[in-house]
Amino acid sequence: MATEPDHTTTAVLHDGSLLEVRAWGAGAHLVLPERTRRLPPAEADNLRAWGGDPDYGLKLAVALAERACVVTADVTGHRLAHPAPDTLTPENLVADVVAIADAAGADGFAYVGYSWLALAGLQVAARTDRLTRLAMGGFPPVDGPYDAMLAVTRASHERAATPPEPAAEHEVTPGDWDTAEIRTDEQQTRQFVTLYEALQGFDDRRVAEALTIPRLAFAGADDDISYGPDWGGVRVPIAETLRRTAPELEAAGWSVRLLDGLDHLGAMHADVVLPLLSEWWDDGGR
Repeated sequence: MATEPDHTTTAVLHDGSLLEVRAWGAGAHLVLPERTRRLPPAEADNLRAWGGDPDYGLKLAVALAERACVVTADVTGHRLAHPAPDTLTPENLVADVVAIADAAGADGFAYVGYSWLALAGLQVAARTDRLTRLAMGGFPPVDGPYDAMLAVTRASHERAATPPEPAAEHEVTPGDWDTAEIRTDEQQTRQFVTLYEALQGFDDRRVAEALTIPRLAFAGADDDISYGPDWGGVRVPIAETLRRTAPELEAAGWSVRLLDGLDHLGAMHADVVLPLLSEWWDDGGR
């Protein structure tokens, strides 16, 4: 598998920070806001232990480059390294995505995002006319869990601001979010509080039903996350919400896929997502 992009450039984000942008292949532009540089072996092994795919972005970029010019940028990694605690608003998140596209010379572009980066794609659709296609994974386009995620991010922020007690030894179990160790600091977590506070009251139904570009929503059929008391006892019903809203989404022109037997990280594997995206892309986004 080729691991180097055809072109590399830099985007200037809303806070003045610089983000590497990598372009793979040729043709219509597809923005994929994911890491494509390999993790150190220990970090990759840890992500696998939790059920993740450490090469998700790289595998998608290389494979989809046969169909499009794939524009990648590690948005999550960048925001952990360069937090924007007071300015990560929906408007600025959109500005950052547009800056990535502009750096690659993309006017109109398709967008594929997962989890909070799927949310970012819907914001780009709501606030610009730049999108040509939209694929959202791990975050429902209608009745998104904005209130639940605000509660989770507030709890995460409170925990990050409190000196941690020594972690107890535990066996890693995919999907067991309660035993995940906190490795973020106060500024890293506060930026997501800022984002979800600004999204309270966002009318995602109005935006999702008004779109006419090709659009896809997918999630693992078991992607309903329950947090324990330390996280406020919050439940984030991603699959449940997508299942419930699928009829109205499909009536509005969305393609909807629920992936059997998979949770949030399980559905973020290249061998799962790539066939889905490839079929959707080749069918013209239907």
